Amino acid sequence: MSKNILIVDDSPSIRQMVELTLKTASYAVTTAVDGQDALDQCKSKRFDFVLTDQNMPRMDGLTLIKNLRGMSAYGRTPIIVLTTEAGDDMKAKGKAAGATGWMVKPFDPAKLLAVVGKVLV
Repeated sequence: MSKNILIVDDSPSIRQMVELTLKTASYAVTTAVDGQDALDQCKSKRFDFVLTDQNMPRMDGLTLIKNLRGMSAYGRTPIIVLTTEAGDDMKAKGKAAGATGWMVKPFDPAKLLAVVGKVLV
C-alpha cells in the first residue's frame, strides 16, 4: 500500500514539482495551499508524511508543525520543512517545533526521494 504524503506550499509551481516527483515514486499525494489548509485536512485524513514550506499566508510551517505535534495522530509522523530559509536559527526553531528535518529550495528530486524513503521506513 502506498504511503499518503501531504505537501504544503503556497507556490503552485513548487507543489506541482514536488507532487510529480513523489507520484513518480508511487506515493499517494495530497496538496495544501498553506498551513491552515493543511491542518484542516489533517483533522479528517491521516498522512504518513508531511512536507511543508515555512513562509505561507494564514499559517506558517512552524505553527503548522506545532499544531500537528499537539495531535495524537501526528506525534510521530515525519515532518520535513522544505523552504528557502537556510539559517541555523531557523533550523533550530524548526527542530524545537518538532520538525524531523530540513531541506532547502530549490530541491533536488533525487535527494527529496532519498529523504522521504529514509523517514518512511
